[in-house]
Amino acid sequence: MSLQKTKRNQLRIKYGIAFVLLLFIEVIIALYVHDSFVRPYVGDMLVVILVYSFMRIIIPEKCRLLPLYVFLFAAGIEVLQYFKLVHLLGVGDNRFLRIVLGSVFDIKDIACYGVGCMLLEVLERIKSRSIL
Repeated sequence: MSLQKTKRNQLRIKYGIAFVLLLFIEVIIALYVHDSFVRPYVGDMLVVILVYSFMRIIIPEKCRLLPLYVFLFAAGIEVLQYFKLVHLLGVGDNRFLRIVLGSVFDIKDIACYGVGCMLLEVLERIKSRSIL
């Protein structure tokens, strides 16, 4: 196995571990945290980092615009909530899908996604500078 493949596999493992940990944290927040800050704001910020980690398992190489793509995806899902996607799909009675897709539009969620993606961009820049 080449050195480059080994490095890619190591990155995949690191992002896989990050994904599992973030998923666990998100589930804990969803099930047990019922406050006015962590659940609505920190949870939304972490969800874009979760999606980013998942994408980096698939694309371990640096993708300069990946934080932007993740933001656009998350914002797109939020906009679909405005149009009541869950009800349009006829899955309003499915609790799991209501949680995953969301059912209530909130512009503050988009702001939280933006903060999470900006944090990702800053971390990626710091990481790339430390390698040089």
